Amino acid sequence: MLPYVLLLTAAALWGTLGIFGKLAVQQGLTPLEVAFWRAVMAGSLYFLHSRFSQDPPLKSRDAWATVLFGLLGGSVFYGSYQLAVNTGGVSLASVLLYTAPAFVAIMARLFLKEAFGLRNALLVTLTIVGVALISLGGGSKVNVTAVSLGWGLLAGFTYALYYLYGKLFFNRYAPISLYALALPVGALGLLPFVDFHSKTPAAWGILICIGVVSTYFAYWAYSSALKRIPAVQASVIASLEPVIAALLAAVVFREFLSPLALVGAAVVLGAVLVTTLPAKK
Repeated sequence: MLPYVLLLTAAALWGTLGIFGKLAVQQGLTPLEVAFWRAVMAGSLYFLHSRFSQDPPLKSRDAWATVLFGLLGGSVFYGSYQLAVNTGGVSLASVLLYTAPAFVAIMARLFLKEAFGLRNALLVTLTIVGVALISLGGGSKVNVTAVSLGWGLLAGFTYALYYLYGKLFFNRYAPISLYALALPVGALGLLPFVDFHSKTPAAWGILICIGVVSTYFAYWAYSSALKRIPAVQASVIASLEPVIAALLAAVVFREFLSPLALVGAAVVLGAVLVTTLPAKK
C-alpha cells in the first residue's frame, strides 16, 4: 500500500507545479525566474543528497552528456512549462505535458532503434487527435493559441528527454547524482534570460514550495515507489498529475476546459494508457 500512496503523493505534488507557478507570477515574478529558482532549489537539494549518499562521481563523457541534458531537461523544460502555464493556463499546460509518451515513441525509434509497432502508432495518433480537440475546444480562462500550444508541446518534448536520458544513464548512476549536476546546469542556462525582481515573503514561500515540495520531494516519492512496483503501473498512476492540476486550476483560478477540450484531454491521457499495452509490430 505504501508505494501506491507515495505515487499518488508524487502525482499530487507535480500537479501543484502550475498552480504555484501562476501564483508566483501574480506575485510579480516572471515565468523564467520561477523556472530558475526551481532549478536552483531542487538542484541544491539533489547535490546535498548525493554528497550525503556518497555516490560515485560521473565519468567525464557521461558528465558532458548530463550537462547537455541539464540544458534541455532543465533550462528548456522548466522554462517552457512555466511559459505554457503563463500563456495558456494550468490545465492546458499540464495536459500538453503528457504528449511526452508520443515524443518518446518517435525519438526511441530514431535514436535507440526501438521497434515502432502498432502500439506506438496508436499512441502517436491518439495524441495528435487529443491535441487537435483541445485546440478546437478551448475553455473558460484557458487561452489556446499558437504560442501557448507551442510552449506546451515544447514542454512535452523536453519532458520526453527524461525517458531517453534515463534509459541510457539511470542503470549506471544513482538518479540523484545525475540531477545534482543537471539541474544546476539548467539554472545556469536560464540565468541570462532571467529578470530578477524583489520578492515578498509570500513569493519566497511559493518558490520554496515549487523547488522543494513539488520537485525534490515529488521525485523522491516517485523514485522510492518505483523500487517496489512495476514501472508500467507507476506511469499510469503518475498520469493523474494533469487531472489533479486541472481540478486545482478550476478551484483556484476558475479555469475550465470546454466539453470538447475535455474529450481531447481524455484522449491524450488515454494515449498514456496505450503505453501499458503489449507491443506488437
